[in-house]
Amino acid sequence: MERPAPPADQQCGCGHRWPRTNREGWELQFATNHLGHFALATRLHDALALGASDRDGARIVSVSSTAHMRSGIDFDDLHFERRGYDPQIAYAQSKTANSLFAVEATRRWASDGIVANTANPGGVATGLQRNFTREQKESLDAAEASGVFTYKTVEQGAATSIVAAVAPEFAHSGGHYLDDAQEAYTVPNDADLAQHPHGVKEWALDPTTAKRLWTVSTDLLCT
Repeated sequence: MERPAPPADQQCGCGHRWPRTNREGWELQFATNHLGHFALATRLHDALALGASDRDGARIVSVSSTAHMRSGIDFDDLHFERRGYDPQIAYAQSKTANSLFAVEATRRWASDGIVANTANPGGVATGLQRNFTREQKESLDAAEASGVFTYKTVEQGAATSIVAAVAPEFAHSGGHYLDDAQEAYTVPNDADLAQHPHGVKEWALDPTTAKRLWTVSTDLLCT
């Protein structure tokens, strides 16, 4: 029996404490965490579709974060040109975008045998935190102390991505948000992160927002 096509795992990212843009003027966290992965996935589409036809499906795993609960997508000011820069909100926006990508990619590509799901690895101490401000680090420390989250090992953090990549129930079903190796429950957009650290906000799964983000992302990459 042929093996399924290897999943495409989109999990590199960045977090910055000061306003940074690339030469196109895009906010760097949004550009790195979302647009870079979006560009890679769309360019891999044909290869994934070919693999899907040969091996009964292909999967994309888009890696998000509990931080998505802090912000939806601000289409009026994606790159913080008019509002004060908040690195936590910028990171949150990019992580919401990661989830919305999986929703729209599945809608567009399921007929090609490609599905995409989102994985939240949880809190893992990596190089991502090296540029955090003192306030950001103190906020994380306080959240951990209050039991909002517990740091995971790298292996524990990888577990949810592995489930999304190989679990039979997600072989042909996409647009899901996984947390702690299972599908997360959906909470309203005004829900408190501290009360629902393993939930996913409605704005991260909204199909209308996902479709709009896809169009905006395509336009940005074509300019």
